Amino acid sequence: MIEVQNLVKKYGPVTAVKGISFTAQPGQVTGFLGPNGAGKTTTMRMLTGFLPPTAGKATVAGHDVFENSLEVRKRVGYLPESVPLYRDMTALAYLMYVGEIRGVAKRRDKAFEVLERVALAHRADSRIRTLSKGMRQRVGLASTLLHDPDVLILDEPTIGLDPLQVLELRELVRELGKRHTVLFSTHILSEAEQVCDSVVIINQGEIIAQGAPVELRGMLEQGGRVLLRVNVPLENALPIIQGMSEVAHAEISGDSIVATPVNPTSDPRPAIARAIVQQGWDLVELRPLAVNLEEIFLELTRRQAAANGEQSEAAPDVTETESEVSS
Repeated sequence: MIEVQNLVKKYGPVTAVKGISFTAQPGQVTGFLGPNGAGKTTTMRMLTGFLPPTAGKATVAGHDVFENSLEVRKRVGYLPESVPLYRDMTALAYLMYVGEIRGVAKRRDKAFEVLERVALAHRADSRIRTLSKGMRQRVGLASTLLHDPDVLILDEPTIGLDPLQVLELRELVRELGKRHTVLFSTHILSEAEQVCDSVVIINQGEIIAQGAPVELRGMLEQGGRVLLRVNVPLENALPIIQGMSEVAHAEISGDSIVATPVNPTSDPRPAIARAIVQQGWDLVELRPLAVNLEEIFLELTRRQAAANGEQSEAAPDVTETESEVSS
């Protein structure tokens, strides 16, 4: 498993990771979610021993990442966003080469075994440069499985893949989650909802929520914004909603009205429903806004910005800083 406690990483004056804490359990896929520049890659590099932290503690498979880095690396399979492959090698030769570096016994047999696991055994003798990007991702994933790691850390593994390849890789990650502790980084929130058992949401270097998607939904339903659709022009319905004592603010968003309750501990939906029925209109839809991970993330970041007394902004992009430090 993975345990992170008050982990901090600074690049000069920029704090990329701000004292985060979370746990990834064995036999589960834990999604590590957030926009580009939120601190996901920095955190993963610290967990694999690639980067030293500024402060805090992390334990992977029972070993402290910073005091027993070598033991951690023996138990972790890490797939970076850009997979480092030797394109003139065949898939089999590359995996045997990686196996030799890691001291894997019976390297050829093990290479075939992991190629079978990622459904690529039929291309074992193909040069990597002839493979599609999705297949190259599978070769990279196979290389992380060679030494039977307890923990898999996958950094945006579906980036750049076509829809069919994405579906295939998602299914593979779900299967891997049954045998390993998997930390799965992505900024595509709908993707995480289909793959992950639990999620950790990070924004601007801070964890703003964690838990199963259904738990996050339940947390936001109470006192959260609601989405309303009716069978009349929204311009006609908006003043009615805005004039309700239970509603602090309402606005048109696409083909719907989004309403914010006055009381964060109450649910404005019953009052809204009554108001619509009293007007003689048909109520097409009335639900909490945060019903999927994308909406949950947007709602959480909106609340974070409101709590900080500022407008929601994109997280500072530290990718360039990360590259400079790690190069």
